[in-house]
Amino acid sequence: MNRRLPLLALIVLGMLLWPLRCPAPLVYTPGEGWTYESPGGPKWQRGRAKDQYEVAKEAFDQKKYRLAIKAARRTVARWPLSDYAGEAQYLIGRAYEARRWDEKAFKEYQKAVEKYPKLASFEDILERQFAIAMRFLGGQWFKLWGVIPFFPSKEKTADMFAKIVRNGPYSKVAPQAQLALGATREKQKDYYLAVKAYEKAADTYHDQPEIAAEALYRAGQAYLKQAKTAEYDQGAAASAIATFTDFIALYPQDPRVESAQKTILELRTEQARGAFRIAQFYEKQRRWDGARVYYNEVVSKDPNSELAARARRRLDVLRRAPAAASASAPAGQP
Repeated sequence: MNRRLPLLALIVLGMLLWPLRCPAPLVYTPGEGWTYESPGGPKWQRGRAKDQYEVAKEAFDQKKYRLAIKAARRTVARWPLSDYAGEAQYLIGRAYEARRWDEKAFKEYQKAVEKYPKLASFEDILERQFAIAMRFLGGQWFKLWGVIPFFPSKEKTADMFAKIVRNGPYSKVAPQAQLALGATREKQKDYYLAVKAYEKAADTYHDQPEIAAEALYRAGQAYLKQAKTAEYDQGAAASAIATFTDFIALYPQDPRVESAQKTILELRTEQARGAFRIAQFYEKQRRWDGARVYYNEVVSKDPNSELAARARRRLDVLRRAPAAASASAPAGQP
């Protein structure tokens, strides 16, 4: 029995080392990676870039997207400098998009514009990237492993819009992509970055009045939202007023001018209310000079309001004598 064990081991080892030819569905090709080959399936590999691309294009037209991706990838891998490599890379993105793998499609399109910037389909690629990013902005979820809807991500969406603008800052879709970047930041409630995105749109596309006006108005709105977060932000309120004032001056015929003017008045009233509270605080602390400064600010910010009238009365009292001011110091909030 002991003599048979070494013999059996040699027979098994020989069988394992003996070269065999058998159909293997998963095949690795250097420079191309792993591909799936169905046993007895059609031969799809070609010896020239043009012929290989034609295989990919025909498969795409027939909605055989897996084969289209496989053939197109081989075109790019084997003939990266050929006239067909760029279109093949573009076709990979088209195939993934057709399969509704939007994030993967966006990445493949990105490879196309980075590696082949002179591609005839360049503008079309940017438009497709923009459409994909807009779907994610609209609430579409990113997929885990490209298959399972897993989570929405405003940060990934913002990165998509930023890439579109970098790819072609003066392309047809770039102005809208820059505005969409600002909208994405607003959804994140990151109003600082939203304003930066809108200001960049207004500056870069100043020769496109519709874009520039939209960007400036949105920047004012973003400042307004920032001003209203948590405790009232006086600095953001001032920036909102300045931005809306610029908007009115630059685009006096815009239908939103009346809305901007109303917002400015509301912001000035809020600023005046904040200054009045501070003035009351200084009065209670018998710090008369500080109280005068802030009561004057109330009058300056919102001169025709009831709050300004109250501030003037307090200023009159403060001018007569500190003692009189102390005797009549206000209590409570305005």
